[in-house]
Amino acid sequence: MSEGVIVVGVDGSEESKAALRWALSEARLRSAALEVINAWWAFPLLAPDAALLEQDWDVMRDHADVSVRDFVQATIGEPHDVDVHSSAPRGTAAAELIKASQGAEMLVIGSHGHGGFAGLLLGSVSQQCAHHATCPLVIVHGLAAEPLDTVGVKLAYRHRQTDSRLQHGSCKEER
Repeated sequence: MSEGVIVVGVDGSEESKAALRWALSEARLRSAALEVINAWWAFPLLAPDAALLEQDWDVMRDHADVSVRDFVQATIGEPHDVDVHSSAPRGTAAAELIKASQGAEMLVIGSHGHGGFAGLLLGSVSQQCAHHATCPLVIVHGLAAEPLDTVGVKLAYRHRQTDSRLQHGSCKEER
C-alpha cells in the first residue's frame, strides 16, 4: 500500500493535531505511510537517594506508548487507507525527529508546541529540524479546528544540488 513514509512529530498541542491531520492528508496524496512520533524525556530527580529504578523507566515507556496511540486515535481515528504507526522514543523532540527524518519522504511538525517562548516565529524544535533534518520539512501553522484548506504551511528544505544553504518557502495549502 505504501511507497514512502511521512514522519510527523506530535506533543499533544492543538498545533500538533493540525500537523497530524495535514500529514494524514498528504500521506493519502502520496500513498505513503505515516509515522507519528512523540518524544519524551524524564529529568533526573534532584532529591538524594531518590533514583529511578529500571521498572520506573519501563512504566514511563509503556505510558508514553499508550499516550501517543490514544492521541493518534482521538485526532485521526483509524484510517483504513493509510498505514499509521506511532512511537514514543525517549529523547529530546528535535533529536528524535531528526533521527526519524533519515529515509523519510517528509517531516511534518506544528508551528508551536509546548515550548516556553510563545510568539517566536520559529520554535526551537522547528529550528533544529530545519537545520538538521535529512528530508523536506513542513511546518503547519494553524489550529486543528481550522479547515484543512486554510491551514498555512511553511516549507524548509536544503537544495543539495547547488549549495547547502537553507531555502525557505511559504504557501497556503490548496486542495
